[in-house]
Amino acid sequence: MIRKRDGRLVPFDPEKIVVAIEKAMAATGRPDHDLAVRLGADVVARVRAKHGTSIPGVEDVQDAVERVLVENGLAEVAKAYILYRQRRAEVREAKALIGVRDELKLSVNAVQVLERRYLGRDEQGRIIETPAQMFRRVARAVSKADRRHDPRADLSKVEAQFYGVMAGLHFLPNSPTLMNAGTRLGQLAACFVIPVDDSMRSIFGAIRDMALIHQSGGGTGFSFSRLRPAGDIVRSTKGVASGPISFMRIFDVATEVVKQGGRRRGANMGILSVDHPDIVEFIGAKEKEGALTNFNLSVSVTDDFMKRVEASGEHDLVNPRNGRPAKTVRARDIFDMMVSMAWRTGDPGIIFIDEVNRHNPTPKLGRMESTNPCGEVPLLPYESCTLGSVNLSKVFRKDAVDWDLLSDLVRTGVHLLDNVLDVNRYPIPAASRMASGNRKIGLGVMGFADLLLMLGIPYDTQEALDQADRVMGFIAKEGRAASSELAEVRGAFPNFDQSIWSKGPSLRNATVTTIAPTGTISIIAGTSSGIEPLFGVAFVRRVMNTQLVEVNPVFEKVAKAEGFYSRDLMARIARVGTIGSIPGVPERVRRLFVTAFEIAPEWHVKMQATFQRHVDNAVSKTVNLPHDASLDDVRTVFQTAHRLKCKGITVYRYGSRAEQVLYTGGGREVSSADSEYSGGCPTGECPF
Repeated sequence: MIRKRDGRLVPFDPEKIVVAIEKAMAATGRPDHDLAVRLGADVVARVRAKHGTSIPGVEDVQDAVERVLVENGLAEVAKAYILYRQRRAEVREAKALIGVRDELKLSVNAVQVLERRYLGRDEQGRIIETPAQMFRRVARAVSKADRRHDPRADLSKVEAQFYGVMAGLHFLPNSPTLMNAGTRLGQLAACFVIPVDDSMRSIFGAIRDMALIHQSGGGTGFSFSRLRPAGDIVRSTKGVASGPISFMRIFDVATEVVKQGGRRRGANMGILSVDHPDIVEFIGAKEKEGALTNFNLSVSVTDDFMKRVEASGEHDLVNPRNGRPAKTVRARDIFDMMVSMAWRTGDPGIIFIDEVNRHNPTPKLGRMESTNPCGEVPLLPYESCTLGSVNLSKVFRKDAVDWDLLSDLVRTGVHLLDNVLDVNRYPIPAASRMASGNRKIGLGVMGFADLLLMLGIPYDTQEALDQADRVMGFIAKEGRAASSELAEVRGAFPNFDQSIWSKGPSLRNATVTTIAPTGTISIIAGTSSGIEPLFGVAFVRRVMNTQLVEVNPVFEKVAKAEGFYSRDLMARIARVGTIGSIPGVPERVRRLFVTAFEIAPEWHVKMQATFQRHVDNAVSKTVNLPHDASLDDVRTVFQTAHRLKCKGITVYRYGSRAEQVLYTGGGREVSSADSEYSGGCPTGECPF
């Protein structure tokens, strides 16, 4: 046994000593596993000889490591080990300041995110659980669903399985599940779509439903395309309609008021059809910074509209109240407005609504009109979706993907997410009915960029696209098989016979796969966000009114292994965020660690389209553009995304808004990111 710093007694594991010595040796450019094993055995022998039957503490063992290294002529290795101990002590002190005990050795930033939004509190607001206890709470609550389908189910085994993948940071469910599973609130779904019809009853009913969902931790999407345009007649009062934009402002204010109980701000997707007479006002709705801050905006674009853009044809704007054309415009003029505003502000994005509905799994139940806040889940009215992501940086083994481990994680993830549907407490009855009928889940990934780096593959290459195709194709196949196996035991989703899957094997879930932005869960997992490329090789993280240098762990490992690592070098890289202009870094390493703003726009779109081919729902990804990107760059992105059959697309040109959560050096002192920025949209409007 060994005594931890907090007084806990745990089994003494000599292998940890070997690993620590090996890391210190690698940091000095002289990895030697066999020597590390011999030195580790010497440390163990000394500790046992000194302490006999008494229980040593962690510090006792670490002191012994230092002595053994020095006595064996490894002064530089001992120095690296001492520096590691010092950094670990600093991390422990930072966590103590946050007020969280962490058994899982998470990063300081991960612990702060957990403290701020996830960990349970008592009536006085004091933290009452550790990160490990949070994962245990979730695993215990979600595992109980197994008893609904098998009264003899071994819940302790299921709980251990769910706990293992979460505590090991191999798989994490969406934020509401981590926040609310096993609590009185019990709302576990990430995203909902609420219909908005052309009546006061429907509009304000939607606001009520939105408030309840935001309060419970979910996000909401709306299509405002059914609302009559501004200036149109209101027959009941003989007055004049104010139009969709005016009502969106009410939704925005309501979101601001609710604030989701302070755990995270509300998020909405606002969609308007490109056929709507108010489309010009919608496209420019966020031109003034600070307007509709709780909305992401997307224009619902049809294939017919895109053809008219290409042909310089005319386009009818149709009044949804009576279905009659209200005005005829040039399609290219509308498209150019979308391009210009996206270039200037990052909004609107585009939803390719015909492509979305070509893949609607239950078309007999209705047509999809909207998505969740970040666009990765198109949903029918009142539908919701539960999401979770496999951490691909954890499936790298011996220079390759461990396909067996990935299969296990996918199958466990599908099992866990299907259980979430059973134990969830929905805030509105209509959402409960739709969720029960279609049982949609969204299994996705995070850490894809880190996996590519481990494999030695630059993001903007055909080899990276091929790897994406293999990985997501495998996940889709395994996920579908897992859903089918669950259906054999638990039954197919109730609307299966009305779905596009009805002639094939039974499925438990109408959709299985999604690529979400992951956001804060990728910070918890210590990996790159979703399928986004790196946003910085090294940067300063703004945490607790302090600044911490954060270095990509794969780059740090490569730098140490190849002998060019130094803390001074990391600080120089953090000033600009990238390594393209940093002397002392080998050219092939510079080529490998390319960052988001250095990647040509077409590679962003190609990567999104590659994943989309294997995804039931949709793919959330931001095409990050440098500040000097042109309008033609944005136009090409939009047109390429349509041609490659993406379901939607979003761009952001660096510096196009005064307030960002990411800065890449240049005119500022250092490259820096807010504590909760993990990659993707740099505006902070994609918290899910």
